[in-house]
Amino acid sequence: MNTIETCLTPEMLRHHDLTNKTVVVIDIFRATSCIVTALAHGVQSIIPVGTIAEAKLLQNKGYLTAAERQGSKVEGFDLDNSPFSYLKPELKGKTIGLTTSNGTQAIRAAQEAGAYEVLIGAFLNITVLQEYLQKRSQSVCLLCAGWKGKVNLEDTFFAGAVLNMLAPTFTTINDDCTLAQATYLQGASNPVRFLEQSAHYHRLETLGNQDDITFCLQKGIYQNIPHLKGDKLINL
Repeated sequence: MNTIETCLTPEMLRHHDLTNKTVVVIDIFRATSCIVTALAHGVQSIIPVGTIAEAKLLQNKGYLTAAERQGSKVEGFDLDNSPFSYLKPELKGKTIGLTTSNGTQAIRAAQEAGAYEVLIGAFLNITVLQEYLQKRSQSVCLLCAGWKGKVNLEDTFFAGAVLNMLAPTFTTINDDCTLAQATYLQGASNPVRFLEQSAHYHRLETLGNQDDITFCLQKGIYQNIPHLKGDKLINL
């Protein structure tokens, strides 16, 4: 039976051997939710980068660019980190450079750590993601982006949801999985109310992004799975 492990923050990724493993990057509020939404609505590809300077270089090359820090759009860029920004018809067929506080850092960390495959997970595509992982003959690492190197509630909760769905076909191999599953089971009956406890929920609410939170917690509304091919995220 294939194994599944959870890494609750990229800071701990150095303790995981990703050789021949599929890594699912998780940043529910909001990077991975934005990526899934963008590619579901016709964006051709997204280039995830770690720094604002890298995003500026892409902008100078003529790419549309999105940049977020501290939950807010960085001045001078085209787009922010709200999923609603990626519903625009004029973005169809475009390649977008993206940097965020946590999510794009986690994507690059997984790639640099030698992952066999890097996928993007969100509640928005959780159903098709589960189906794909169950069909693959590949061990899995669920990588939570967290917040500035620290564990956060929403990403841990999502990892627990995936673990709960995959339990019959995977063997869990670390205590992070147990913690994530316990977190999910505690809040599964009312995810919105449960995640109101999270620090980033309050951060986004203060910034007036309540609608983003509601959008990101929709379950299985998209059928696409973004994956990293070279330096770009495209749909499988």
